Amino acid sequence: MGQKANPIGNRLGIIRGWDSMWYGEKKDFGQKLVEDHKIRTYLAARINKGGISRIVIERTLAKLIVTIHTSKPGIIIGKGGTEVDRIKEELKKLTHKDDVQINIMEIRRPELDAMIVGETIARQLEGRVSFKRAIKMAITTAMRMGAEGIKIKVGGRLGGAEIARTEEFKQGRTPLHTFRMDIDYASVFALTVYGKIGIKVWICKGEVLGKRELNPNFAAGAESKGSNNRPGAFSGDDRRGGGRGDRKPSGDRRGGRAPRN
Repeated sequence: MGQKANPIGNRLGIIRGWDSMWYGEKKDFGQKLVEDHKIRTYLAARINKGGISRIVIERTLAKLIVTIHTSKPGIIIGKGGTEVDRIKEELKKLTHKDDVQINIMEIRRPELDAMIVGETIARQLEGRVSFKRAIKMAITTAMRMGAEGIKIKVGGRLGGAEIARTEEFKQGRTPLHTFRMDIDYASVFALTVYGKIGIKVWICKGEVLGKRELNPNFAAGAESKGSNNRPGAFSGDDRRGGGRGDRKPSGDRRGGRAPRN
């Protein structure tokens, strides 16, 4: 079962919260659901290079709160906040509501976000980069940033081949049946000259043993604050050095002596 179900939907209410947080009566539930879909589709097309991971929508009686989780907040905010104001006015026209609020949350470690990793690979495939090189680079970066495991599956006319095929690459562990495992999942596609290439990404961020806040905005805020204190995470200096500054040569690790002249 764990292989068939969406890992995010499988963990809803356990360690993962909902992206739409509102209550709807029977008469207006469908209308609100369609409106949520329109907002997400519009923002994904409007800010296609903004590194958007997820869009959380909250509703009160007369207010609509849209929280955008992104790795590039500067692109969405714009110079002096002009771009956010423009997006807010466009959302008011789209939803026919007077009170629309937009919040922007920065993702501190985009290398561990499945949606951003998938979008990065898709853009590289569209730029005619070798799919094996793009995927291996994403896997190496994610593992260096502290992921317990990552699995990437691509399907389609890979490398411009006549017959479509599916290939899978993985490193570490991604136990889909273990509900306390924090597994991020995304499914995206790349529009290449040969046709669509589908990309699925699973990233295992470790085990959640305590009670977790299910509100995705609070959870993301807590994660970004504690990101530097987590085991396996690297600081900015380590990233600039390729994350290998603490490794020793194999001879030193075994305790061997340096060769004499």
